[in-house]
Amino acid sequence: MKADIHPKYVDAEIRCACGNVIKTRSTKPVIIVGICNACHPFYTGQQKLVDTAGRVDKFQQRQAKTAALQAALAEKKKKKR
Repeated sequence: MKADIHPKYVDAEIRCACGNVIKTRSTKPVIIVGICNACHPFYTGQQKLVDTAGRVDKFQQRQAKTAALQAALAEKKKKKR
């Protein structure tokens, strides 16, 4: 390795939004993350469906309207024949 070209490797803390702190070594002394293995649903086994503002319901309603419109247009085409 060449001297004086590499960044300093220091003790670091990884801080999660849930409050979990992990000690490691890095080029940055503090790393802030939004999710970690202590709070991620895959690791905790607590899967939860986040449906903010009823997005799933709104999508299903739009899809039902589109299907109904397509069926009505198909019915009109059959009557014209």
